[in-house]
Order: sequence, then C-alpha cells, then structure tokens
Amino acid sequence: MRFQGLDLNLLVVLDALLTERNVSAAAERVHLSQSAMSGALNRLREYFKDELLAPMGRRMVPTPRGEQLVIPVRTALLQIRATITTRPEFDPLTCERRFSIMASDYATVVGLAAGIARIGTAAPGMSFQISPVGSNAVTVMERGEVDFLITLDRYISVDHPHETLFEDDYVVVAWRENARVGEEIAELDYFELGHVIVEFDDRTPVFDEWYLRSGRRTRRAEMTAPSFTLAPHLLIGTERVATMHRRLANMFAASLPLKVCPVPFDIPKVRQVIQWHRFSESDPATAWVRAQLKAAFQWEAATSPASAARTMAGATAKDSSAP
Repeated sequence: MRFQGLDLNLLVVLDALLTERNVSAAAERVHLSQSAMSGALNRLREYFKDELLAPMGRRMVPTPRGEQLVIPVRTALLQIRATITTRPEFDPLTCERRFSIMASDYATVVGLAAGIARIGTAAPGMSFQISPVGSNAVTVMERGEVDFLITLDRYISVDHPHETLFEDDYVVVAWRENARVGEEIAELDYFELGHVIVEFDDRTPVFDEWYLRSGRRTRRAEMTAPSFTLAPHLLIGTERVATMHRRLANMFAASLPLKVCPVPFDIPKVRQVIQWHRFSESDPATAWVRAQLKAAFQWEAATSPASAARTMAGATAKDSSAP
C-alpha cells in the first residue's frame, strides 16, 4: 500500500534502521535478508531525498533528517499497533495475547511471579516474557518494545502513565552466626565489615549504592553479585553483610540461616511502580493485566513472612493479656 507515493511497509523498515543503526541487525529485526534491507534503504533514501543514515565504522549514524524521523515514525507505528491490538470487548478466558515485562529479579520474586500465576488461572491463553531492567529501560518502553516496565518511581518517564505497586524500605542482612551483627548493627561496624553489593550487567548502581555515593560514603565491597536473589547466599558462613529490600530479605530469612536488622542510618524508602505506553492506555487487556499484577503485589505484601510474624506476635500478646 502506498501513501503519497511511499510504500507504508517501508516505515517498519525505517524504524528498524533508525533503532538498530546497522543494516544487518535491522534486517534480522524485521526478518528480511541483508540485500532486501539494503534495497529498502535505497528506496527510502530516494523517497526522502536524503541519506537518512551514513556509515561510521560498523554502525550507521542518522543524518539530521534521519534524526527528525525517529520519533514521528515510531509514534505512527505504535498508534497503528494500538489500534489493531485493542479490542472493544475483552474476555480473559479467550484472550491469547503475549505480554512483555521488564522487571528486576527483586520485583519478580516479591510479587510479579505471584501476579502471573494469578493471571494464569483466569486467563490461561495469556503468555509472558520477562526481561531484566537495564539503563535503557525507559527507551525500550517508549519504543513499545515492552508492554510494562516495573521499576523505581525515580527512573520512569514523565510522558507515560504509571501506577504505584508498593513501597519498601531497606534492612541489613547477615549470616545467623555472624557475631558482629545482632538485633542491631552499629554504624561503625556497618562500614568496617565487608559487603555483598548488587551490580547489574550494565553497571547500573542499585538505589542504596547510589544513595551512599551521593552522600560521599563508601562501603567495603568484598563481593559483587549480579542480582538481589544471589546476594543472600553469599553471606552464609562469612562476616559479610548486605543491604537489601525488607520484603526480599524477610523471604530469604524464612528459609536460609540469615538474620535481619535495621540499617544504622536513615535511607529513604523506595517506591516500585508499573509503567506502560500511553498508546495502550485504552486497551482493556492491558488494563486488566495491570490490575491483576497490582492486586498480587498488595496481597504478597499483606502475607509476607514479616506480616505473618507481626500478626502472630499481636495474637500472642492479645492471648496473654486475656483474663
């Protein structure tokens, strides 16, 4: 189909080229041969009367005209996709959509996994793909390459809707036999002891590390781990400590020989939010999935080991005071 002389299929090709900035990668992205992609690029250059992408080493750099087209082309394709995929009627039992979610292992363990299990009962035809959060997470979401981004509120885009899932604070975690850590840990001991620090593959600092660096304070990093769920295992049998989200720490302390105590200084709470592209705002399937995930995170918070322990303590205190 042509619109004002342009084959509209070439918009998909142009978007891939402007995103990948490499003919081979763009060809793979849209399932074309490299020669077919080169031919399509030549037709685009002829239509726009501009090189659009100029070679620089192994990659290609957009010309000024090419840069001008990045957002409009992506926006047009996202609007078309939103129009096609949005259905006026939505039935979870018959929906066979596949949703992609970017989330940390922390968010996955403390709520996302339960949310997907919850959805599987009501919508057995839905499927999900989970990918890790990286430094380009917002860009990926804005390109429409994922349906949902679950991350800290400080990392989201101001141009797209979002909703709070839960809040969490930080605690110190140590091996149960660590004599340097009791019900509390002194601030001096905290900075003297070796730490297990989480550092993602792209070297994005986690919030607690960023917060300490912003205050020009450093910990003695004896070991780095690529995920929050590995860090607790690296404490056992050592004097190392780790600073972790309370919800995750309590889950591990319920099954591993670990103890949890307060952080010996003030550190802000973190707020995890879910964000989606504004073009999917009116999609009933997206809204339904979002609601199910939020309910799961809230349920997990209410039934976490810490909550259960508080409930049990309250019940015991009430029984002991009864006549």
